[in-house]
Amino acid sequence: MLTSRERVAKTLGHEEPDRVPVDLGGSSVTGMHVSVVYGLRQALALDAPGTPVKVVEPYQMLGEIAPDLMDALSTDVVGLSSPRTMFGFENLGWKEWTTFDGTPVLVPEGFNTTPEPSGDLLMYPEGDTSAPPSGRMPSGGWYFDSIVRQPPIDDTALNVEDNLEEFGPISDADLAYYAEQSDWLFTQTDKAILANFGSTGLGDIALVPAPWLKHPKGIRDVEEWYVSTVTRRDYVNAVFARQTEIALENLARIYDVVGDRVTAVLVTGTDFGQQQGPFISPRAYRALYQPYHARMNEWIHANTGWKTFIHSCGSILKLIPDFIEAGFDILNPVQCSAADMDPSTLKEQFGDRITFWGGGVDTQKTLPFGTADEVQAEVRERLRIFSPGGGFVFNTIHNVQPMSPVANVLAIYRTVQEAGTYSG
Repeated sequence: MLTSRERVAKTLGHEEPDRVPVDLGGSSVTGMHVSVVYGLRQALALDAPGTPVKVVEPYQMLGEIAPDLMDALSTDVVGLSSPRTMFGFENLGWKEWTTFDGTPVLVPEGFNTTPEPSGDLLMYPEGDTSAPPSGRMPSGGWYFDSIVRQPPIDDTALNVEDNLEEFGPISDADLAYYAEQSDWLFTQTDKAILANFGSTGLGDIALVPAPWLKHPKGIRDVEEWYVSTVTRRDYVNAVFARQTEIALENLARIYDVVGDRVTAVLVTGTDFGQQQGPFISPRAYRALYQPYHARMNEWIHANTGWKTFIHSCGSILKLIPDFIEAGFDILNPVQCSAADMDPSTLKEQFGDRITFWGGGVDTQKTLPFGTADEVQAEVRERLRIFSPGGGFVFNTIHNVQPMSPVANVLAIYRTVQEAGTYSG
């Protein structure tokens, strides 16, 4: 029987392991809302009623997938990411909190909110309530939305460095953290390590508003950034070029301390697709993003044993050849619910050249609104299509969303355990 690490490595090499490897919680785009994690732990009798679950990423309110839950669900991947959350405070000093739906949770000590008269909750960068708020959870809501804090833009005074404030040289403290954590995960578990070291995500729209910075400068408005990729192309290119240089310098230092303990690294989470099609043309991707993606992938492949991971939601069939040409090894979340993303077509056209990490079940419709039988049938179908020849790590299509019935979630993992074994 293979270890989890061996299982993932084999499938990334487009070979069939003993069973399809499974990821839950290995990254901020392959996780589960804390309310569902709580319900799942209760259903599996892992906790006494009322036992809180840690919120490990407050921006999306993702719950901790602890080792006992990993064992119960037979998962194969653990995550290694920044010690700081999207709001800039560390996952330390846990304290009790309750979500709007009544789920008991633990949040880091920097998780400091203030209510508005409307009932909305405001969140603050680095937990500093004296700074302007950078996030808002609507009353009765499930997540925090970034608050855009865009200073007036003077095109004559735009400075590339303003959009690079968060992408400086990695600190010695962070290097020590990655060294210690990667060693612990490698020696104390048998699981594949999926790392997100930051600084490599070019134009990731979730990062543009910089909710972790107290006073962000540069272009920080979502709409303004998208417009700028056309109207300020030279400026955006300059940002990407310098960010790539910083990223490569940081990756070299990180590799010195983590080595090949890491299996795969999340290079970019920039979304290029919408529900009905890509919102960037292949020509525009090749001009603006691909050269920098290729540089990062080339460096990683030449200097490390890591595989490279691209996350892009939506309908991206027309862009996948360019992602492959840029050197990406892994595609996530494989949104089969979007236009032109038929799983059989994806497997037939690209299955020997890229690993599909996701696509296991639709989190927009089937999982939250279907029956357990419908979930089981969809999971079986995706396993049938994606698993032959390896190149498939099972994960849902993006994070499991709140209000997804626990019975349906259980049906996912029970079905994978039953139907995810290779016959050979």
